[in-house]
Amino acid sequence: MERASIVKKVAQVDALAERIKEAKTAVLFEYKGLTVDQFNELRGRLREAGSEVKVYKNNIAKRASIQAGFEELADSFVGPKAFILGFDDVVEPAKVISEFAKEFKVVVVDGGIVEGRVVSKEDISAIANLPSRETLLTQLAAGLLMPVREVAIGLNMLTEQQEAN
Repeated sequence: MERASIVKKVAQVDALAERIKEAKTAVLFEYKGLTVDQFNELRGRLREAGSEVKVYKNNIAKRASIQAGFEELADSFVGPKAFILGFDDVVEPAKVISEFAKEFKVVVVDGGIVEGRVVSKEDISAIANLPSRETLLTQLAAGLLMPVREVAIGLNMLTEQQEAN
């Protein structure tokens, strides 16, 4: 019976370690004081952002983070912690949990992993304030099109000036 339990826990550690490696962003936060309804609301918001949130036993999460190569994060698994794993966007999970923490003061972000690097809670906050990927791409496109637009306007002005002469 004991052996089956150990095998099950090893499988859980292996599965979580793989999920951590696959994630673009992982955020660790304290949720003590949230009601079940509030936690489910957070889960729904994160799902819309292409992320998932789950509470793991600290020992399993600690071992999985070490196995995934993030030993620095292992010491953070003390007390009631939940783990957000974001697979689509680097910024969205940080935005969602930061906004949620402003709404519900009992939520405390402890740090996480962003694109393979362990980051502090301050880094998660800074990432949360970045524009979304779509906004950044739109700004980049506008910046790239501006010189082309200016050349077109200049050529049009030259053409009109030559026609006037």
